[in-house]
Amino acid sequence: MTHTTKIILTALCLFTWVSFATPKPKKIRQSDTEEVLRKKAEALAHKFIIVDGHVDLPYRLHGKMEDVSVQTKGGDFDYVRAKKGGLSAPFMSIYVPADLQRKKGFSKALADSLIDMVENLTKQYPDKFALAKTPEDIERNFKKGLISFPMGMENGSPVESNLENLKHFYQRGIRYITLCHGEDNFICDTSYDTTNTWRGLSPIGRQVVREMNRLGIMIDCSHISDNTFEQVVALSKAPVIASHSSCRAFTPGFIRNAPDNLIKQMAKKGGVVMINYSSMFLDSASNKAYELKRLHLKNWQKEHNLVADSPEAKAYEDSYSKAHPVPLTNVEKVADHIDHVRKIAGIDYVGLGSDFDGVGPTLPEGLKDCSQLPNLIYVLLKRGYKETEIEKICYKNIFRVWKKTAEIAKTM
Repeated sequence: MTHTTKIILTALCLFTWVSFATPKPKKIRQSDTEEVLRKKAEALAHKFIIVDGHVDLPYRLHGKMEDVSVQTKGGDFDYVRAKKGGLSAPFMSIYVPADLQRKKGFSKALADSLIDMVENLTKQYPDKFALAKTPEDIERNFKKGLISFPMGMENGSPVESNLENLKHFYQRGIRYITLCHGEDNFICDTSYDTTNTWRGLSPIGRQVVREMNRLGIMIDCSHISDNTFEQVVALSKAPVIASHSSCRAFTPGFIRNAPDNLIKQMAKKGGVVMINYSSMFLDSASNKAYELKRLHLKNWQKEHNLVADSPEAKAYEDSYSKAHPVPLTNVEKVADHIDHVRKIAGIDYVGLGSDFDGVGPTLPEGLKDCSQLPNLIYVLLKRGYKETEIEKICYKNIFRVWKKTAEIAKTM
């Protein structure tokens, strides 16, 4: 046997030994990958602070008091489900219906009573809930395992043309104000009303914007008309937010959602659009069905001379909704809207604004209540979002706006 032949045989033996000795790489099944991502999503939901820009718990409890320290049968939020889903800082919406603004004193009285309710929840369950007036409060509460209750006021009508009331609400803990709701008010025009009373901001509305800047109250552009939106972004010295609005690109003609040009303008000033989870905000088919329902109910209420919150109107709405259910979308669509904002404006300008307890029947599959938040994080992970990007969406973006608003207030 030649020397060359010996070398060849030795090499073949070594190759055969390595082939048998080295374990073949395990084939990763899709189900295994999904399980890994699900576990990671669950972990991140509890690792990161999650701020929700808009939860209508106070008005829900105003209608029917429940013990939210335990799991409730109704609603989308309670302590048990929030802890399960990782929701650590839901902005409590101090919602004031538009019809109250026609009765002097009623709007402010309701707002104060709802703030009292939120304060009482933190006093009644100090081991579960805590007030938060700054991002630092939320961070401290998070370390203690407490759910923070920052507050935002939905509808500026409780200000009642008296700028001193802005200071009053700031001192009570209000850190953003949605300038109007379903009707034009003394501040501005709404997206839901074609009256176009002021063609944007009213003269006193401009004063409200400046005073909110001076005090350090974030300006919320949800519910306002496009003209108002554009004027607010131009006038405000601080970045602005949309606490619970989605992207109009998915729902053409639905003025309540934010159009691309205004999302971009908001982003240029450092603001944040916080995605609403309602199917009617997320999907055009759901939106069209809901709009037909809304118009029918509005006409029925007018025909019977009833307000929307009356027991009779609510009973009719329930029966009509059962007979004509609105088609629902799913959690993937929420991620689509986040994708869209990231694409047109950037990852630094998007957040979460569920509208839990305000849009319950229209919540998408996979996000039926706050316990299911890890499902959204799973979808984002599946789409390749980095942990740092998810962290921004969960809280860092809104913290940046909040802190910047406070900084600007100090200079004024």
